[in-house]
Amino acid sequence: MKWELIKDILLTTVPLMVIFPTMFALTTWVERKALARIQNRIGPNKVGLFGLGQPAADGIKMLFKENIVPTGADRLFHLLAPILALIPAMLVLCFLPLNFPWLTGEQDSVKAFMLDSAVIFFFAITGLNTLAVFMAGWASRNKYSLLGGMRAIAQMVSYEIPLLLSAVIVVMVVGSLNAADIAKAQEGWNWFIFKPCGLAAFVIFFIAALAETNRSPFDLPEAESEIIAGYFTEYSGFKFALFFLGEYIAMFAISGLAVTLFLGAGAGPGVEALPWLKVIWFLSKVCMLIGIMIWLRGTLPRLRVDQLMSFAWKFLLPLSILNIFVAGFAWHANKANEGTAVSVIVWVAALVILYVAAKGLDRINRARVKTRTYQFGE
Repeated sequence: MKWELIKDILLTTVPLMVIFPTMFALTTWVERKALARIQNRIGPNKVGLFGLGQPAADGIKMLFKENIVPTGADRLFHLLAPILALIPAMLVLCFLPLNFPWLTGEQDSVKAFMLDSAVIFFFAITGLNTLAVFMAGWASRNKYSLLGGMRAIAQMVSYEIPLLLSAVIVVMVVGSLNAADIAKAQEGWNWFIFKPCGLAAFVIFFIAALAETNRSPFDLPEAESEIIAGYFTEYSGFKFALFFLGEYIAMFAISGLAVTLFLGAGAGPGVEALPWLKVIWFLSKVCMLIGIMIWLRGTLPRLRVDQLMSFAWKFLLPLSILNIFVAGFAWHANKANEGTAVSVIVWVAALVILYVAAKGLDRINRARVKTRTYQFGE
């Protein structure tokens, strides 16, 4: 009995512990290569073929680097912060609707933990990352680190609200908080991103996810050019590697939630005949979203702090609240007139309302720049 329990635990956890850290290593290589391409550089090319051995070399280097702790630092919390930053991201992966039927030959033999309130649990557990970031900044006894931690608190709290409100639309339409039920409701091509309110919610969700994971252009908590890597300035060696790993695993986790909510989870061509393709489609969609994050990092400049906060509270929050009301009205109207021309008109009207609201909020909140007058030019 004990061996059967151990085997079930290993079959459930090993795929997540192998697949996502492996994807993390490959993602770091892809990101460095892509950014080098955008910036007209070569990128990693010394270790292994095309630099593919660079992630392994970085990991070995971090493992053997000296662990330096400042004299005045709180050693206990300085140690716990990187661990607390990694654990929530790894826990969230267990609730994504991923099935691994090829491990024992049985359909759905190894699958995610189907919690009835999985969406709520996701947002609850990811909130611990904010505590870890602040703990790292406070325990380091460094003004730059503390400033980075305070920036992270303000940023994550602000963007968690539109992130959650954009997910409410999907939960409201499906009527369930279970990730499996949400995925089942999008079977075929009935993805929520193909609906106007779902598309608007996905855009809001993705922007807020960039800020939640401290990705460019919202990477203010660790702005290298301003506050010297922010909250983990005083971290070195494997502790720094844990922060690095936690950030990328959080990218996979929040991208997986976006795929579950808006992109049909594992839905795709050929899944009816070959059910194991659901895993391939799911991971492919996750990699697509991460590719967009990498592209944005090499393209957009970093926002100022006031721009960051203003964008969250004055633009994303009102638009996400309006989107909930519009989605509720459109869903009820479409349900009453399903299959008729009225349903098409309702969806078009919903899209127009959201577009006009976005333009209006942008015009109200954007700072008015005075036209420069040349007094002495001729």
